[in-house]
Amino acid sequence: MEALIYLGILIFVVGGIGTLIAAFKTHILWGIACILIAPVSLIFLILHWDVAKNPFFLQLVGFATMFIGAY
Repeated sequence: MEALIYLGILIFVVGGIGTLIAAFKTHILWGIACILIAPVSLIFLILHWDVAKNPFFLQLVGFATMFIGAY
């Protein structure tokens, strides 16, 4: 079961990196703000849903995998 937790963490991190890549592709200030101020990532997700939805869903899959592994 520990393997599922580590796999979930890996998937979650890859989704987070995808969000950062999408933010930097939108504008460099979005990317910097997402790195420095955590709630900005949520604002970016809401305002730029079209480019941020895939990394967000990947993070959800990672979280679900961690949850299943912990359960």
